[in-house]
Amino acid sequence: MTPTIARIEETDVTGVRTALVVGGGIAGPVAAVALRKAGIEATVYEAHSAAADGVGAALMVAPNGLNALEIIGAAQVVRAVGQPVPGMVMGDARGNRFVESPGLDGLPAGQAMARSDLFRVLHDHAVAQGIRIEHGKQLVAAEETSDGVTAHFADGTTATADVLIGADGIRSTVRTLIDQDAPGPEYCGVLSFGGYATGSAVRLEPGVMYFTFGTAFLGCWGAPDGRIVWFGSLPSREPMTTDEARQVPAADWLKRLRDLYAADAPAEALLQHSDPETMFITGPMEMMPPVPHWYRGRMVLVGDSAHAPSSSSGQGASLAIESAIELARCLRDLPDAPSAFAAYENLRRPRVEAIAAAAARTNKQKAGEQEAAPPPAAFPTAEQMFGAVQRHLIDWDQTVTP
Repeated sequence: MTPTIARIEETDVTGVRTALVVGGGIAGPVAAVALRKAGIEATVYEAHSAAADGVGAALMVAPNGLNALEIIGAAQVVRAVGQPVPGMVMGDARGNRFVESPGLDGLPAGQAMARSDLFRVLHDHAVAQGIRIEHGKQLVAAEETSDGVTAHFADGTTATADVLIGADGIRSTVRTLIDQDAPGPEYCGVLSFGGYATGSAVRLEPGVMYFTFGTAFLGCWGAPDGRIVWFGSLPSREPMTTDEARQVPAADWLKRLRDLYAADAPAEALLQHSDPETMFITGPMEMMPPVPHWYRGRMVLVGDSAHAPSSSSGQGASLAIESAIELARCLRDLPDAPSAFAAYENLRRPRVEAIAAAAARTNKQKAGEQEAAPPPAAFPTAEQMFGAVQRHLIDWDQTVTP
């Protein structure tokens, strides 16, 4: 059954009334719908010629991301393409379990899904809310005046609005327009892969995601069709682009992964029962270092363009969603773009950078740069590890102050 999509009603706004949103992945459509809810007209400009399909592998929308999506009426459409995975087990490759949790009390189950499915449903939800999304619009320049900002696209067209929002990902063009010396993404020391195992005889509890720390890290969960979805890391000192990694035959990568995980359970069995034809070669694990300038004048960054934690955080999509909605709140409540952007950065920077820093410490272990610490006598509970992050709530109705 197709989920019912509620229309978002507009409210009055002072100051900023129109916005150009550059990027149609996750943060862009969410920001556009949230801006509409705040009474600001937004149009999304996406470089790809059509809605993204087959981009990346799988991801998780965490409980805090789902709660943020409720604000713009999108949680239902995301759940429709996701698989609820509320539980978690963390352990080692010998079968020892250090943390077991059925999920955090009072929170919705996290949803696992293909990245392309998330892109598609957020795109469709935005269109259903009356958002115009223009494809084939590669941003090449922007110019500001006293009363607006004009985007210039590679096809020779332009668009003008009160503000320009860069939701254009980890290799953001808008980030370099704001600050030509802005850092780019950093390589985290591992190449990332995923796939499906069939007939492995590995038994997993339904609705539980397993994180195993052995020779290397491996995560897995049971798909509804009986296969087991896995994702793992191959330490590599030399970075490769995703395109370079995909030029190597999947069978070659699978052999290297089988050799790496040969003594680990359940990784060994899962990889032996995986077909290279079903592998995801996602390439280098990357993250954004702290970005000095999130905004300048009438331009601002949102999502991965400002704060992409590595996939180790499990929070990339959810943080992008949160930031898109918080930016809309700030533009709704504050009288001009600079004050709104400053309040937005103050709201978001401490949270996203703390999460990114924690993920960076995990990355060092995955890359073999740092030995994993032995399990403590009393391992932290799931609540202690994830409660503060996943219980984060945005109060849409609360007025933002400078």
